[in-house]
Amino acid sequence: MNAIALSGLAKRFGETWAVRDLSLAARTGSFVSLLGPSGCGKTTTLRLVGGFETPERGDIVIAGVRANDIPPWRRGLGIVFQSYALFPFMTVFDNVAFGPRRQGKTDGLEARVARVLDLVDLGALAKRYPRQLSGGQQQRVALARALAFEPSVLLLDEPLSNLDAKLRAEMRLELKRIQRQTGVTTLLVTHDQEEALTLSDEIVIMNEGLVVASGTPRAIWSQPGHEFVAGFLGVENLLPATILDNSVVQVTGVPVRLTLGADADARAGEALTIGIRSEDITIAQRGEAAPGLRNRIDGVVREVSYRGAVSSFQIATPLGEAPLHATDSRDWAIGAPVTVLLPAPKLMRLRGAARA
Repeated sequence: MNAIALSGLAKRFGETWAVRDLSLAARTGSFVSLLGPSGCGKTTTLRLVGGFETPERGDIVIAGVRANDIPPWRRGLGIVFQSYALFPFMTVFDNVAFGPRRQGKTDGLEARVARVLDLVDLGALAKRYPRQLSGGQQQRVALARALAFEPSVLLLDEPLSNLDAKLRAEMRLELKRIQRQTGVTTLLVTHDQEEALTLSDEIVIMNEGLVVASGTPRAIWSQPGHEFVAGFLGVENLLPATILDNSVVQVTGVPVRLTLGADADARAGEALTIGIRSEDITIAQRGEAAPGLRNRIDGVVREVSYRGAVSSFQIATPLGEAPLHATDSRDWAIGAPVTVLLPAPKLMRLRGAARA
């Protein structure tokens, strides 16, 4: 059963359509992320589900019930916004208990709040005030407050964006643990690719108010399908090409072997884009790689960026005016003559359209 089902959803502000004919479903107990750049419509979608915006058209179904005309407080949702909005004059316990008290759900309230605080590892801090907590602890209080409602769906609007990088990484693991432990269906809005990949059972990528791709994190990562999706997920090398036959394409005059898989019936002369992740490129000393290897292209290192365990390199090649981006654990000096090896199974065939 789907905990959330959106069908043909549309919302505009003035003449601008923030969401256009959007349809998606979240299975009960799943963790779904809405991922995309600023202004793509992901937060508007979340607000439509929460009842804070009214759709122009389309249906919002929550737990099998059409919710378009149901007010937010009756939709059975827990919500954590980017701003935690904790009551500064209330203790942690009272912040978490506030919602159930307003709803008159006072039976067993103390035990319920204690249970939720233990779930987010804040049981020992129940008597503290928000000003006495770190940013990560405040975020956990906001999460506990949402869970105290015992919601059927948890909505998260970029809840980790106010945390520093280290704490954000720690809270991702905590959030994943809590979601698995509670089994609550969760819909997350984020612009952070790593956050979506780490947390999600399914990722829905949006652009210009539309869903342009959806799937498991592994499927989206390995086969993004569209240039926009590949670029947004950090595929650094996007090369225009033309198909010569079922396995060879030509990139600015250089033949490159590509494993097309399901697209093996592609027509000769068809234009496409090849996507290559920097970590999938092997750098070798010029003359070190065996001459018979396919997708072996000579180049010259133009830029180097140190990143710790690996460095990033920009390499000028005959594949076009833009340099290839590659990573390697070895130190290659600027100006070094090298050979780059492109692995055919990891080359992505991409469509140019940014809309599914």
